[in-house]
Amino acid sequence: MFVSGYKEKGNHFLERILHSVGNLLGGKRRKRTKNEQMSLEDEMELRRKKVMVLGGFGEVGFAICRQLLDESPRELIVTSLKKDEALGAVEKLRTEAGGTVKLTPVHGNLFVRWSLRDIPGNVLQSTPKYQKWLAEDSLEELSEEILNASTLFRVIKRHKPEIIIDCINTATAMAYQNVYQSYKEISRALQTPQDVEGLTRSIYHLLSTVCIPPLIRHFQILNEAMRRNGTRLYLKIGTTGTGGMGLNIPFTHGEEQPSRLLLSKAAVAGAHTLLLFLLSRTPGAPVIREIKPAALIGWKGIGRGRILRGGVSIPLYDCPPAEGYKLVRGESFDSREIKKGRRIGGSELKGVYVDTGENGLFSPDEFKVVTALGLMEYVTPEEIACKTVQEIRGVSTSKDVLGAITGAIMGATYRAGLLRQRVVRATAELKQEGFAYGLLGPRVAKLITEAQLFKRRYGTLGRAIRPSAAALSQNLKKEIERNRDIRSAAISLGLPILLPDGETLLFATRPRPDKSWEESPFRITRESIEKWASQEWIDLRPQNMSRWRKRFKGIMDESGTSSEDTSSRFDHGRRFWERTKTGEIVIDPGEIVGWLLIKETGGRA
Repeated sequence: MFVSGYKEKGNHFLERILHSVGNLLGGKRRKRTKNEQMSLEDEMELRRKKVMVLGGFGEVGFAICRQLLDESPRELIVTSLKKDEALGAVEKLRTEAGGTVKLTPVHGNLFVRWSLRDIPGNVLQSTPKYQKWLAEDSLEELSEEILNASTLFRVIKRHKPEIIIDCINTATAMAYQNVYQSYKEISRALQTPQDVEGLTRSIYHLLSTVCIPPLIRHFQILNEAMRRNGTRLYLKIGTTGTGGMGLNIPFTHGEEQPSRLLLSKAAVAGAHTLLLFLLSRTPGAPVIREIKPAALIGWKGIGRGRILRGGVSIPLYDCPPAEGYKLVRGESFDSREIKKGRRIGGSELKGVYVDTGENGLFSPDEFKVVTALGLMEYVTPEEIACKTVQEIRGVSTSKDVLGAITGAIMGATYRAGLLRQRVVRATAELKQEGFAYGLLGPRVAKLITEAQLFKRRYGTLGRAIRPSAAALSQNLKKEIERNRDIRSAAISLGLPILLPDGETLLFATRPRPDKSWEESPFRITRESIEKWASQEWIDLRPQNMSRWRKRFKGIMDESGTSSEDTSSRFDHGRRFWERTKTGEIVIDPGEIVGWLLIKETGGRA
């Protein structure tokens, strides 16, 4: 089972940022002591911090690195895809910094496992073995093995940056694997199903080019790496996917308009933003920010020379008019079969260009078109770098997308909270002991069912904590034996019941299995039993009874602590829980499971 190994931390950094922003807005608050002032200044400044810039060779990344040199970080870790890029960026920065900042180059593809980090993308996508690995690394359940094999995880684990600035165009990396081309290949392969090897290769190629699973895996790894290694702030330089334009964007790679590839890029960029938004609302997470330029970013340089595409020069070919191909209506045309044109010696396409970094080399006329007023227009990397450093220092630039989303979303309302009680009363009047139907997932359903067994057997928290764990285990077993309704409902939903001996499992073979424990064979080991008992099985073993006793005791202790407090401090204070005439807390499965999920997962930030 995957164990997260989170290092829980307070949100003091965020609180201090908000404190500083409040000062900028002129809010009144008590005067800080000298020690508090020094601590705050140390927190808000980049000085003495270890900062990692992902994609530091790129146009925006390098501009940010330059800006960071003025902030005197303790160490600046510059990553790039290729070794010469990382070394070149660091060498140039070292010249400009004059040796005042420790500069560390790191290279490799951060989206793949360590053994693949230096293999070019076209080789990864054309080698069956690598395609299979890419698919497995994205689609298998996250494990310690996958985590520790990840290049991204290893880099963060090794350097332990306090601040990460991510300038990699993640959306492009994920979307431009071109799942649409893979679909065409597998469609052709299906026409000859007897070629099992070719079909298998096409399937893995398709699986290795889908967009969302690799994004989710990348995000899971990033999240784990930051939590385990003490990252305190993560700032993403995102993208809109279309340079700020809408579905009318006229620029494509030769596809239909609007381009599916560009829209895939925009979709991945949006998904990434929402994942970051969720992380920003997670207790104990780093401070999360995203700046999302909505224009062409330019420019990195102007020059004359070879025109490169994907780092490769473009060879020159020619086809004189006399050698043209005659198009005859009704005949098929296959450019792969028709041999026309010839290479012009060793010549390559050359000319004047505007280097826009990751976006490539534009001819002067292409640059005029894409930056024309009313089309993409453009923004300079230095402007983005300035906003980035301001956000890190706690200055409200109004350019943080996640902050804007937080201010714009519609959350819970007073009316809904008031009407919740009407729903609770109405369902209680129907006098049916509640079951869990599984819509909130198997773990919640299992917890509700276990709490329901406690309710039926004991009624109150006080009675439930008096017996030993072993006695609780046997008594709940008797309730399962006696009450076929609960037993049948659980088994029918795919929630097996693990009896107190830890070896006997009550379940049924269902025609439509939909739980993880049902879907694939697994070896019965202590680890596998613990995994499923914690996630999808109703667990009547004594060790689980001990967990429930601790939970019940926690509710009772919190209720006692709040007994003399009539303020708004406690969400689940003494007056929240229904009680018997003698004052004992009645077991309410839904409210108790809600309480324990808040306590055990942190609830809402």
